[in-house]
Amino acid sequence: MSNTKRLSDIPFSVLDLSPIVEGGTPADAFRNTLDLARHAEKWGYTRYWLAEHHNMPGIASSATSVVIGYVAAGTSKIRVGSGGIMLPNHSPLVIAEQFGTLESLFPGRIDLGLGRAPGTDQLTAHALRRDSRSDGQDFPEQLAELRSYFDPSLTSGVRRIRAIPGEGLNIPIWLLGSSGFSAQLAGQLGLPFAFASHFSPENTLPALELYRQSFRPSEVLDEPYAMVGVNVIAADSDEKARWLATSLQQQFLNLIRNNPGKLQPPVENIDELCNEFEKAVLHKQLGSSIIGSPETVKEKLQSFLDETRADELMITAQIFDHQSRLRSFEIVAEIIKKENNA
Repeated sequence: MSNTKRLSDIPFSVLDLSPIVEGGTPADAFRNTLDLARHAEKWGYTRYWLAEHHNMPGIASSATSVVIGYVAAGTSKIRVGSGGIMLPNHSPLVIAEQFGTLESLFPGRIDLGLGRAPGTDQLTAHALRRDSRSDGQDFPEQLAELRSYFDPSLTSGVRRIRAIPGEGLNIPIWLLGSSGFSAQLAGQLGLPFAFASHFSPENTLPALELYRQSFRPSEVLDEPYAMVGVNVIAADSDEKARWLATSLQQQFLNLIRNNPGKLQPPVENIDELCNEFEKAVLHKQLGSSIIGSPETVKEKLQSFLDETRADELMITAQIFDHQSRLRSFEIVAEIIKKENNA
């Protein structure tokens, strides 16, 4: 029996960085985020995740829990969550209370995706944590503490500190990763795993293999569940999609140069903006990006699914023009709908 999955066999979800575009404001970014979330719900996407980044002029979702509440309040059924909360930046108790609050307000709709990277530079990480010197190595201990606030039976002895709201709530916890550390930990704990292939394509297959090999059944999952993030920039022609994708390429180019900024409008020729070394780094980091017309995107998405054997795909699209961004997600939804009807 074939293990091949069709695109119609798996859920599709959205990762949104709430991009602040050149000439725009965070307020504009939040309005666009809610508009995209409402469309994603209508088009049948399963979940809508927001990411924690700090000191980034082009990303508005730094107060991730607050934005999750805004999106959940403006939608009705799509799951809303974090992709992710960078746990070393926070007290586990605070995150338990925040997500306990969100789950109490929007029952059955909240996901808690957790990462162990700071999501920022070291100076900003210090400003976030003050006295803490966590470098992510104590992530397993932080995770255990966080999980015990939701389920006190996970800890021994009497718990004198309680997360209210939070305690007793069933909030799905996902581990996020761009390398093998969280893949192995997620497998050992029997938790779902989300891999950031959209910026770490070379590590995708080794991390997924490590997760599946490490997996031990738990009360959460009987078998591994891997979601993979991927850049998809779709337009009505290959040429337009490649043009739109130059905004994403410029964003990464600015990161390579340690000069993060707002999301820039597309350019005619990205090669004119970068040297050979930068081109190589762009290709390495964005190598799994799927860019093109509906026909091209469908073919590349299926190939990506064949390669990763993902249980779910999470689409992200850093596109300058909001209407073009909506259209890109709509094209993916149309591809899935046609596959379902085939």
